[in-house]
Amino acid sequence: MSKNILISPSILASDFSKLGEEITALDKAGADWMHIDVMDGHFVPNISFGGCVLNAIKPYTKKTMDTHLMINPVQPYIDDFVKSGSDIISAHIETPHIHSTLQKIKSHKIKAGVVLNPGTPASAILPVIELVDLVLVMTVNPGFGGQKFLYDQLDKIYEIREIIDTCSRHIDLQVDGGITFETAPLAIEAGANVLVAGTATFKGGVDAYADNISKLRGG
Repeated sequence: MSKNILISPSILASDFSKLGEEITALDKAGADWMHIDVMDGHFVPNISFGGCVLNAIKPYTKKTMDTHLMINPVQPYIDDFVKSGSDIISAHIETPHIHSTLQKIKSHKIKAGVVLNPGTPASAILPVIELVDLVLVMTVNPGFGGQKFLYDQLDKIYEIREIIDTCSRHIDLQVDGGITFETAPLAIEAGANVLVAGTATFKGGVDAYADNISKLRGG
């Protein structure tokens, strides 16, 4: 099972005073993707960073840049995040015009993802499922790291896995929020194949990254 699980560490939990070193360490430790949490202080109650950070870390890794836009509006910023090096851009289904947003992302020949907040039902993805390469289920309310996993979201992960399995192409099912060594197996059992982990990845410092990633993956 562990061979099929991808780990996407959230760089929001890294030491920003040495970000390049952190990215290099994650790469060497076996991270599959790099998760970029972009927050605007409007759609979510926090502000993080923009495309300049992607530009800064790109030279340190060849891994997939997994960009999660917690912003509204989304469309005016898609071009910038594409130019900055995003390989996947995910937008919240709760933002306006999600259909055309996904179309615009796909027009750049990169992968498009759709994100669901805890209060949004699994059925919300049905109108756009043919446009997405990834579905991200938030298992915390977005905006801050270090929150506790919302166990009531496991049923939603199961439901979305069932929807994805009816599709004729590969769609990743990603889970983000409160992922720890204890909750990761639950998300995987429910059907997730990509886990976003911030605190759990960086716990214990650089020497622990590889072991942390392996444990999260189920190894």
